[in-house]
Amino acid sequence: MQLCTTAQVELFQYLMKNGCEIEREGGRHTLFYNPATNKSATVPRHGEINTFTARAICKDLGIPIIKIR
Repeated sequence: MQLCTTAQVELFQYLMKNGCEIEREGGRHTLFYNPATNKSATVPRHGEINTFTARAICKDLGIPIIKIR
């Protein structure tokens, strides 16, 4: 079974389009904050992000699940 992936840039754009903000950046991760739901999630910064991880990030932030093409 091959897992679908989404580019990190695509996920970052999706999060920001849905009202999330970058709270801070660490060495290999970015912390996003959603002021509407008062929730935050850590997003890895590397080329491709697993579909399951992308969906979990959206769920943690309380935004609609990203649709992976």
